[in-house]
Amino acid sequence: MTITIRKSLAALTILGAASLGLVAAAPAQASALGNVPSCVSLWQKSGKITKTGYAYNGCGVRMNMKIVWAHGSDGRCWSVAPRETISSTVSRGPRTFDGAKYC
Repeated sequence: MTITIRKSLAALTILGAASLGLVAAAPAQASALGNVPSCVSLWQKSGKITKTGYAYNGCGVRMNMKIVWAHGSDGRCWSVAPRETISSTVSRGPRTFDGAKYC
């Protein structure tokens, strides 16, 4: 009986620690994609000279959003209807595509 309780407590401790790790990691991932909802699809394409970030509004409502870039200015603010895509192009280099956010 004592061995079973110890094993159960050990398993709960490991699961608890693992779940705390997942909760702690979630905000870092969310901030990398901006603050738009998950119904907005985000992607980028890189060329030899420029890179372009895209955001597709797969939500059922119009929303104001912009493409977010690290190490420089963001794209302009757009009013995006459902099923529309916006884009922003920047020169390659230190710029990093950080997703999209409300504006």
